[in-house]
Amino acid sequence: MAKKSKSSKSSKSSKSSKSSKLNSSRVLVIASFADSILSFRGDLLKAMQQQGKEVHIAAPDFSLEQKKALLELGITPHVYTLQRTGLNPIKDAASVWSLFRLIRRLKPQQTLAYTIKPVIYGALAARFAGVKSIYSMITGLGYVFTQQNTIKQKVLHSLVSLLYKSGLACSNGVFFQNPNDRKLFVDKSLVPKQKTKLINGSGVNLARFPLLSLPALDRQQPQIHFLLIARLLKDKGVEEYAAAAQKLKQQGYQCVFHLAGWIDDNPSAIAQTDLDTWVEEGTVKYHGRIEDVAGLIAQCHVYVLPSYREGTPRTVLEAMSCGRAIVTTDAPGCRETVTEGLNGYLVQPQSVDSLVEALKRYFEQPELLTQQAAESRQLAEQRYDVRLVNQQILQYMDGES
Repeated sequence: MAKKSKSSKSSKSSKSSKSSKLNSSRVLVIASFADSILSFRGDLLKAMQQQGKEVHIAAPDFSLEQKKALLELGITPHVYTLQRTGLNPIKDAASVWSLFRLIRRLKPQQTLAYTIKPVIYGALAARFAGVKSIYSMITGLGYVFTQQNTIKQKVLHSLVSLLYKSGLACSNGVFFQNPNDRKLFVDKSLVPKQKTKLINGSGVNLARFPLLSLPALDRQQPQIHFLLIARLLKDKGVEEYAAAAQKLKQQGYQCVFHLAGWIDDNPSAIAQTDLDTWVEEGTVKYHGRIEDVAGLIAQCHVYVLPSYREGTPRTVLEAMSCGRAIVTTDAPGCRETVTEGLNGYLVQPQSVDSLVEALKRYFEQPELLTQQAAESRQLAEQRYDVRLVNQQILQYMDGES
């Protein structure tokens, strides 16, 4: 009987060891928008799997197709409660509770959250649930930090800053995608610098966005195609993009301004009537919400993003990888993607005139299109390869750097 008891005890010990090993390799990624999980984080999730981690992903709005796609990859999706925009104490408390229950049930060894509400509420819920390894990723600051003109906006900014400070206090490490965002958070005492890690955006899959030939160009009378892909927000510079299109066309330049994206549920969203007017007047060629990003990049010569502020703009990285000149703003997150005159130009934020002058250069010197295209691809390979970025993230999460 004694031997049987010892064997039973050994078996329990073995099971306990296996359970501990399983939990130590389990990671929960917390997102706010299911649509972008595979396109924005798919490579990171796969890299986690290659490390031997059991990967779970939480978002508020999975479709059946999205769940199926994740499950086929061996990634387990979970739904939690979240109101993506606005601050409502009752609904936001429900988000923390929903995440807490999920995390307590899964018992992950690590969590990684990105975008504002998952970062704040995910870190709080993970700490309450006893997770020892909590990480957050600041992918951009958004409307709250770019618009502080009214009393209401200033109050909202102060409140969100306080929430960030509370959430990040629960994090073991915080990833930033550009040095300006990190400096802002450190200077405002939202997070100590020693808890931060600077990475080159989310990276870009160089194989998925290969070097593409430029559309043919008539050297005598060039028609240049410009492209902007973004949520249709004022903060993305969509209005400046349309205004620049109007000016160039009025001045007789042969050009097409492609626009892709959708009107988001966001205080900074453009009006549907404005978009309708731009389309009706031929100011922009509107493609709506697209799946084949590389296919649309193939139709353009220059990628344009007049954004007021970014983490690191993914669409710019994708255009660079495909070999396109970049015109973006001299603003945090954007300026890091352009070496002035080498792979594109930086313009003043919220300045239509500055944008117009930069775009005119391609009519005056069409050879810049080919030259800057090659430089963009080279920068993408050297600095933004998703494999290198993911390696940085995972090494930091595992305490290797």
